[in-house]
Parts: sequence; structure tokens; C-alpha cells
Amino acid sequence: MPLHDRPIGERIEALLALSREHADVFCSPSAWLARERYLAKHPTRILAMKCMDGRIHLPHATRTPLGIITPFRNLGGIFHLGWPYLGEMLTDAVHAAIHGGNGVLLIISYHFSRGDLARGCAGFACDAEAALAHANEIRRQAERVFGRDHRNVYPLVCGFETDTDSLIVHGSEGVTLDIGELTLAEGAELDQRVAQVCPDMPGDIRRDLLPLLQGNLQHVDSLRGTARELDIEHREWVICIGRGFDFLHLPNTALIVGPYSPDLSEPIATAAAIIDANMKAGRIPADGFLLLASTPYEAIGVDRARAELKSRFLSEFAARVISREHPRLAASMLSRTAVVHWPSRRLELLAQE
Repeated sequence: MPLHDRPIGERIEALLALSREHADVFCSPSAWLARERYLAKHPTRILAMKCMDGRIHLPHATRTPLGIITPFRNLGGIFHLGWPYLGEMLTDAVHAAIHGGNGVLLIISYHFSRGDLARGCAGFACDAEAALAHANEIRRQAERVFGRDHRNVYPLVCGFETDTDSLIVHGSEGVTLDIGELTLAEGAELDQRVAQVCPDMPGDIRRDLLPLLQGNLQHVDSLRGTARELDIEHREWVICIGRGFDFLHLPNTALIVGPYSPDLSEPIATAAAIIDANMKAGRIPADGFLLLASTPYEAIGVDRARAELKSRFLSEFAARVISREHPRLAASMLSRTAVVHWPSRRLELLAQE
């Protein structure tokens, strides 16, 4: 039986098992060594702003070790660098990289489908041009914050074509580099092509972008000629609020609301409306949906205690919004509150109060 059709208890347990599996893989000796070796060769820090859509799995699509790309995920990939918490997080990440002597590659992504408009980003009503325009606006905001010369922080707009998992690099003057249009043999020319598309990209950042593009080319090539299930039907049954959901890359399963916007009530209500519509249409069982709140922490003690307090606040806040905006749906809500030990990516459920 597909996961979406199972009883809610089984669905929740399967999701938690997935989180445990993700942490086990992340903490394995091989994965740790792969990260250390990769960073020794490619020290540029990579941050990625992307949609919560489970199809946008950049480490998988670029064949990059887990933990190299730091994700910022939100409904529709909608962000504003003026949001206080988001701005602080980005600035702290940039400062940490610069103090270590490294540059920053800020990937600003949007996604679309060439095969069917309906497989595009629901956050922009499947309008790829609107999604691209928003990504370009984030790029302009990044330039205002970190400098227009791009010497230290390079904001790179990237499309993600979900039918083929291919990246589209947007350079200056409207020039693009579509990885999906290249052959494996043309991979040797990627350095030259990136230099043409992004002539202002510093050499060290371009050097560390190349493995992502080469990995994506290999990934895209491996999918050519294979039959893929392009699931377009919304069957989400989880609302995630907070951060630390790296393990969740299942298509049409979860709606992730990052804790970045000053007004979280709007995206939470939107997510609840989608869940409600899924139930009414019979796309998911009406026996319940999951509200999962999570906050990462680095160390035991004060840091973990603060993460626990934040997760409980987010859970209670989201529950209030859902109860106010969708009282009938709220009656079928099951809540789980957690913190994530970030160094190990281990999800730790908190006792219900």
C-alpha cells in the first residue's frame, strides 16, 4: 500500500523511521570522511534557498555529499532578506565562511516542469516566469546586503527542471546554461561555459561550483531513457514548521514552513488549506494529518533548552492558527514536537506537555 494511503499512525512511524535512517547515513564513517575530503578540496560555503517541494533534492541531483549544501526551505521558495531572522541567519553563515577565509555561493533556486505546467511550483500557481522574477529579486537583495561586486558572496539564480532534475544557471544579460541540454562529453567544457555565462564569478567560487554542475550532468544523463513517475497529484499530509527537515525529500508529502517570515500565520493557513483540500478530495485518508515542529541545536545545555522552547512555541502557534482558520481540520490534527541535534542530524521527539 502506498504511504499516502496508510493509516495515520503508520504514516507517522514511516516518517520517523526515514529521519532515523537519514541520521544513520549522515553519521556513518564513510559519509563523514566524504564531507571532510570534499570540503578540503572545495572550501567555498554553499547556501541554497529553495522551495519545500520534495523533488528539489540538491545533494541527490548534484551527487554532493550530505551536509555540504546548507538549505533554507520555505513554501514556494518565497523569501525576503529583510526578514529579521532570515537576514541574521544568512549574515552569520557568511561571516563564518569569511572568517575561515572562504567565499560563499548563494544558490537562489526556483523550479518548473517543461512537460506539464501543472507540475510547476504551486507557490507561484505554476507560473515559472513569476518564480524566476522572485528569484531575481532575492538576488538583488543579496547584492544590496553583501555587495554588487560579487567578490565574496556570489548570488546565483538557478532553475531546477523537475522532469529531468537538471539545473539551469542564470548568468548576466539573460544568458543561461542548461545542464539538461549537454552531453557527458561536453562536461569537460563546463569551466569555460560557466566563465562565459557568469564572467564576474570569482575563480575559487567557480572552481567549487563545477563539481555540482558536473554531478548534475552525470545525474541527468543517468536518467535519460528511464521511465520516471512524475507524480503531480497533491497528497501532502504533513505540515512542518521550523527547521531541520533535511530528511524530508518525499514528493507531495510535506508542506514546510520555515520560521523566517515575520508573519507565519499566512503560510501556515495556506498549508492547512492544502491539507484540507486533499482530505476533501479523497487524495489522503481523513483519519488525520501530522503537524511536526522542529528546531536544530548544536550543543547540550542552554542551546538545546532554547531549541526545545522554540519548537514548543512554533507547534502551539501553528496549532492555534489551524484551529482558528480550519476548525474542522484541526480536530484531525496529530502533533509531534522535536529538536534536531544538528551535528548528527538526529531528530529527537519531545514529550508532550
